[in-house]
Amino acid sequence: MPDRETKLVPLPAMNFVPERDADKAPILETRNLGIDFGGLAAVDGLDLAVSPTEIAGLIGPNGAGKTTVFNLLTAVYKPTRGTILFDGHDTMGMTSVQLSKAGIARTFQNIRLFSSLSVLDNVKLGLHNSIGYGMFAGILRLPAYWKQEREANERARELLSIFSMEHLASDRAGSLPYGVQRRLEIIRALATNPKLLLLDEPAAGMNPSETTELMENIVKVRDTFQIAVLVIEHEMSLVMGICEGICVLNFGKTIAKGTPSEIQNNPKVIEAYLGSSATKKAAKEVPDAEGR
Repeated sequence: MPDRETKLVPLPAMNFVPERDADKAPILETRNLGIDFGGLAAVDGLDLAVSPTEIAGLIGPNGAGKTTVFNLLTAVYKPTRGTILFDGHDTMGMTSVQLSKAGIARTFQNIRLFSSLSVLDNVKLGLHNSIGYGMFAGILRLPAYWKQEREANERARELLSIFSMEHLASDRAGSLPYGVQRRLEIIRALATNPKLLLLDEPAAGMNPSETTELMENIVKVRDTFQIAVLVIEHEMSLVMGICEGICVLNFGKTIAKGTPSEIQNNPKVIEAYLGSSATKKAAKEVPDAEGR
């Protein structure tokens, strides 16, 4: 975990990225992004930037539009207005499959593993972006098939070993404890070789020790793979503990951007998101920039 708060530097459209990435173009940038459902603006005028190695947070109360943003970024929804730039390219017209191959991976609020398959096979399913043999090679079990199957097994086990899960390779995914299933879902997303990992409430249903382990794993993912991570989360200890820049939504609109300490002390955020005594208590328990 970072021992001090990352310094953010400004970009156009009131965006901020970590100082270490100031000389690099954002891996993700949205400009005036919005979508309407039946005349209701679920997301309205979102300007967001995530740098190539940033752990960023997208927070807000229920119904604020956070998951809708993820659905826009992954082409589940088409925006009503605005632009999404990924790795410098406009994603307009791209499909979810094309975006996955370009380097965007995501997890979901509800775990979406293939419960009846083994842990190893779940990870191998995430390797589809690197599979090169054709249908006939697979049907006829040609040498190209066996070569890439062997490579896929090795790569899947390598990814499992990063999270000390290689001993679970032959276990059925649905038999794993909840927190381990969450970890497996992240590993499967990493198997697609992403440049940007979108995590939608990864700590949902976890106990405090599992959440702490998850925080360590997210930082480990960023450091090991040198990728960007954008997290939607209600668990404030996680958001304030590992996110470098945070964007806060309320009713589809951005109400604040900044470092964890700036967000914690923003009156609009306190009113909209940290209003309950439980979340205020969680925010106070997070160390400040001096580590206190």
